[in-house]
Amino acid sequence: MFSFPTPRRSRRASLTPMIDVVFLLLVFFMLASQFGKDASLPLIVGGEGAAYEGQPRLVQISADTLRLNGVVVTLDGLVDALPQMMSSPQDMIVIQPDDTASLQRLVIVADHLAAAGYSQIAMVE
Repeated sequence: MFSFPTPRRSRRASLTPMIDVVFLLLVFFMLASQFGKDASLPLIVGGEGAAYEGQPRLVQISADTLRLNGVVVTLDGLVDALPQMMSSPQDMIVIQPDDTASLQRLVIVADHLAAAGYSQIAMVE
């Protein structure tokens, strides 16, 4: 009458091609991505750059206050007060963050000074 073929045992799918594709995608995206700097702070580190001349210009940064030579100022007041102490925008400004200052606050102050045209910013501990 009817002859049915003997049932075959099903094979498990091989995962090797899928693993190969995953590794190829991993290598592709690692090589295609950019590992560059998004932004950088123009800071002088460890005695590089020009020598310090003129009046003191020490900007102390803490979590809630900003001081210029010991006097509390605002961020805009800092930029307004600096030209009176400097002969040119290329004179060095020293910034000193304390333990309570966050890195974001330091970046905000440095960016604000750089936007105002001050190119020589040195950071001390």
